[in-house]
Amino acid sequence: MSKTAKPAENLPDSLTAGLTRLVRQKPVGPRDLDMAALFVLDAVANILGGRNSEPGRTLLAWWNEALSGNSGADAGRWAFLMGALCHILETDDLHRTSVVHPGCVVVPAAWALTARPGAAAEGPAFLTAVLHGFEAATRVGMAVGAAHYKIWHNTATCGPFGSAMAGAHLLGLSEAQTVHALGNAGSQSSGLWQFLETGAMTKHLHAGHAAEVGLRAAELAKVGFTGPPKILEGEKGFFRAACPDAKPGAVLADAGAPWQLTLTSIKPWPSCRHTHPAIDAAGGLRARLKAAGAAAEDIVKVEADVYQAAIDVCDRPSPDTDYDAKFSLQHAVAVALLRDKVDFEAFGPEERDHARALAARVELRAAQPYDGAYPISWGSAVRVHLKSGEVLEETRKSAKGDPEAPLERDEMIEKAAMLMRHGGIAEPDRLIEDILALAQPGSALPVLDIV
Repeated sequence: MSKTAKPAENLPDSLTAGLTRLVRQKPVGPRDLDMAALFVLDAVANILGGRNSEPGRTLLAWWNEALSGNSGADAGRWAFLMGALCHILETDDLHRTSVVHPGCVVVPAAWALTARPGAAAEGPAFLTAVLHGFEAATRVGMAVGAAHYKIWHNTATCGPFGSAMAGAHLLGLSEAQTVHALGNAGSQSSGLWQFLETGAMTKHLHAGHAAEVGLRAAELAKVGFTGPPKILEGEKGFFRAACPDAKPGAVLADAGAPWQLTLTSIKPWPSCRHTHPAIDAAGGLRARLKAAGAAAEDIVKVEADVYQAAIDVCDRPSPDTDYDAKFSLQHAVAVALLRDKVDFEAFGPEERDHARALAARVELRAAQPYDGAYPISWGSAVRVHLKSGEVLEETRKSAKGDPEAPLERDEMIEKAAMLMRHGGIAEPDRLIEDILALAQPGSALPVLDIV
């Protein structure tokens, strides 16, 4: 924390006050706004695409039954619905160092506030709020430590700080009000990995809850509702309660770094991001195997070197559902070796049956340099052992979609169009254009018909 910075009015100095000042002092340039618009496009496409799923249809049925006729009255509920939908298809963004999916929390909260009746924020103000939200969520995420992720879902626990910070910008909160908002958002941080045991729909609830509670905390702070200033570092705060190896200094470290949104990865494949480095490497092997005329039957064994967190979350040798398959490194590697395109169908029942024999021959291990480089870098090596005795290997220090290997603008637009069509938008071009235009002064949010 800066030694010269002054505490928020009538409040003790704190990490949340320092975070507020850090975020608000960062300059926003045209490229930052353009990048933010692309990330908003990705999130909106995931929201619309998420409708075409069992959890999505369940959420919409709940909305229509419980909240019919009240769709425009409550920004918090809108943020919840959009956040939950956004996180269903496993194609939303991911910030590696914090292991947070910021878009599914921050964009719904900022969108819901900007689209509420009477709101007057223009596109650049909305995008600036998104930049602020990504920054807050990921900076808290970078401080929680590796042990936190073993039990807690970082998107759920760190996300509320992001939605609160985005809301604070759009609502014009003072520094003190923002500290109160962050305090109450952090006090509602929650989200456990236990749902992985049965493949329950809970992960989507996490994103929706994080979007809603942060937004609500900002709304309440605007009318004088107070929160704990030292929610992060306090004796009974977030770090002490849920982060055995917290690194509090990371919250305010490297203040002059680029916006964390610009350091966030975009997913090219619809599965857990932990599977992507191995998918990328296996895809490279597929091309070499095809060139050599080798088939799946020629593969005796597959070895995948990854980092331990990937095994902790994605060690599923024989997944039985689409959702389990998206969290199976064995299946992901197998389908990337068997198919030219890893798309939604790659995780369906037919492809699970098709890939099952090869997936059973995939061996996982936590290995260097990938285990030591995580979470700064998410990498993998995949080796195939052939009946001929030949061994082929592909390595990836990072995966396609990471800042080091980013998707091109046209690829991001193509992905968004695919997701929108998947969600029932027959002609998405106009909506895509309107979202990308948000970086221009005088622009306004397009109408988004979700229900």
